[in-house]
Amino acid sequence: MAQTILIVDDEKAIRKTLSEILSFEGFTVEEAADGAEAVKKITDNNYDCILCDIKMPKMDGIEVLEQTRESKPDIPFIVISGHGNIETAVDAVKKGAFDYISKPPDLNRLLITIRNAMDKKSLVTETKQLRRKISRSADMVGESEGMRRVRETIEKVAPTDARVLITGENGVGKELVARRIHELSNRANAPLIEVNCAAIPSELIESELFGHEKGSFTSAIKQRIGKFEQASGGTLFLDEIGDMSHDAQAKMLRALQEGKITRVGGDKEIKVDVRVIAATNKDLMKEVEAKNFRLDLYHRLSVILIHVPSLNDRRDDIPMLVDHFLKDISEEYKQPVKQIDDNAIEALKQYNWTGNIRELRNVVERLIILSDKKITKKDVEMYITK
Repeated sequence: MAQTILIVDDEKAIRKTLSEILSFEGFTVEEAADGAEAVKKITDNNYDCILCDIKMPKMDGIEVLEQTRESKPDIPFIVISGHGNIETAVDAVKKGAFDYISKPPDLNRLLITIRNAMDKKSLVTETKQLRRKISRSADMVGESEGMRRVRETIEKVAPTDARVLITGENGVGKELVARRIHELSNRANAPLIEVNCAAIPSELIESELFGHEKGSFTSAIKQRIGKFEQASGGTLFLDEIGDMSHDAQAKMLRALQEGKITRVGGDKEIKVDVRVIAATNKDLMKEVEAKNFRLDLYHRLSVILIHVPSLNDRRDDIPMLVDHFLKDISEEYKQPVKQIDDNAIEALKQYNWTGNIRELRNVVERLIILSDKKITKKDVEMYITK
């Protein structure tokens, strides 16, 4: 679909020239002869970019800019100015205009400015969509007693710097708890760095966490900054902490005790200010008994314990979760939200959810794709994985 540009200028010849140039470049072009007409068009339509003169009857370009910034702040606004209006044009940029073009406009500069403005708009839109997606994915849905306890604990512990150990089966949403603690903490503006200890080979975990110096081992062709340093000032989330090697556990204990780390192959101590949140699907006390996990590290990590209940232990939350996933996935697919009948919900409540929330989301996505307009009990029985 062609991108649409609105040209606002009281000089018909300039509008015609710009319109011809931009149409030739593949844009859809609309025109407005004054500021008042422009504001009405901007209110009623969506534009990818606005080119606006400053001096016009009825309403000048600065007023158009201000009203556009209020109603549709993401539309790139480029000011077209005569030689006597440069100061005003600069002022317009300070008020939110993307840039200004002097009259008569240089064709190459005009096209480059428009392209840059649209690229910025795309990035802004993409960033907002990603933030909305992250925000939705971090929603802790459910009103069961277990989830209420989890939320209450999060609200109490988040403003502190206490270390937290999150336990629970795979797929229950331990990472969502960690994210929520970070979002509500005094470190929310600093980074949240996530490390999956189970996904990193034991011989590389130390380098991943603490970094390494160039030449410290065969493949160390340059210095690497570890996750502890990256998270300094913020939060380090260690998922599947029960899979960490003994050597890494010893270094982790020292880092937590002293607030210092040493890169692999280095001898310099580096101070770090990190809040550590850990998570595991294992019984760490059993791992301690089996000599797979250090007891002193366990006590360092588990100042606050949060257990996230399995989906089988919170079946009353399933209708709310299904409704959440129906809306979330439908929006992702850009299609109307599919309805589900009560019998289908009851069938989902009876299922044995070994994969927990993650499995439920997958099932809802499958039902959205494969069922007809309304999801029925028959659909659940047909498409759920036994």
